[in-house]
Amino acid sequence: MSIPATQRAVVVEKAGGPEVLEYRTGYAVPQPTEGQALVKNEVSGINYIDTYFRTGIYPSPEPEILGREAGHHGNEGDEGD
Repeated sequence: MSIPATQRAVVVEKAGGPEVLEYRTGYAVPQPTEGQALVKNEVSGINYIDTYFRTGIYPSPEPEILGREAGHHGNEGDEGD
């Protein structure tokens, strides 16, 4: 399976209201490190929990990419995982 170098993403650089949401194209796809897997999503959606991350109720590393609901197939990563 081919993983592209860039992706489209809704990114939050800092906690806040809807005004902090940024739609970006050409956003770099992260490379998995040991013990991680990279999943290529075909579709994703915003779940209510994403609002908790966006507003800072649940702290997360920034920038945060929203869209925890996803449909995908295949992955790359450690063979044992």
